[in-house]
Amino acid sequence: MIYRQVFDVINIGLVVLDKELRVCYWNRWMTKHSGIECEEIIGSPLLEFFPEIDTKHFERSMKSVFKFGSFVFMSQKLHKYLFKFSQNISGFDHMRQSVTIGPIREKDNTPSHAFIIVQDVTEMAAYERKLHDMSIKDGLTGVYNRRYLETRLKEEFDRHKRYCHALSVILFDIDHFKSVNDTYGHQFGDFVLKNVASTALETLRRNDIMARYGGEEFCCILPETTLNNAVIIAERMRMNIESKENKFHDTSAKVTVSLGVSELCEVMDTHEALLKKADEALYTAKHDGRNRVVTMTQT
Repeated sequence: MIYRQVFDVINIGLVVLDKELRVCYWNRWMTKHSGIECEEIIGSPLLEFFPEIDTKHFERSMKSVFKFGSFVFMSQKLHKYLFKFSQNISGFDHMRQSVTIGPIREKDNTPSHAFIIVQDVTEMAAYERKLHDMSIKDGLTGVYNRRYLETRLKEEFDRHKRYCHALSVILFDIDHFKSVNDTYGHQFGDFVLKNVASTALETLRRNDIMARYGGEEFCCILPETTLNNAVIIAERMRMNIESKENKFHDTSAKVTVSLGVSELCEVMDTHEALLKKADEALYTAKHDGRNRVVTMTQT
């Protein structure tokens, strides 16, 4: 192949297959990321070396290329990758790839081979994920922000109303947080906010949703959770936060939280009503002495 020197230095993967899906060409980029030398794979069926490829989808795509001369595009957003290659960017299990498959034609315009072009787009995918996280996460604590919370609460409310499943909400804030800031400074206050958020998040389950509602106030959405079970989670959260020492440089202090819990019931016709009941319960918890869990369900 007269262009082999060029194909071996470009920063993309290039593979050529015949109609039996045997490898006819395998450039250096593919060797670098797969660990498979071209002498080892050329002449062999590609799928023998990469059994993780979705065989049915891949063969259907290749049939379209050979029969109709079509081009096939696989984006990282939809397919993630074609070849399971490792990479060094955290947050991804494997290299994210943009893949193009197309025909190589004979003089009579009949497709005789197919090329596969593979681009590493992991950095782009990581940047897109970072932008997405910035739009839905609180910059200080790392939990979701209020805008995302309200979107998800409405979605969960609609879903649980439709299927008559349990849904509960915990609303809590840090007791005497202004005094913490005034006594120890805002840097320590920020540290406490992050610590409380982290401790509360560790108490929740995988499907629960936690967000910073505003200031020192947080909200947790608990799908498929009855009031009694939500109270158990809230009480565990309260005790975990109370027992944790917040150590920042030479400063150390403990804080407590007050929590209000509400459960979705038939008389609640909006997600705001569910949240309002949790807010009323939180107000009662603070009024009755703080560092406690209070429930509220009825209008």
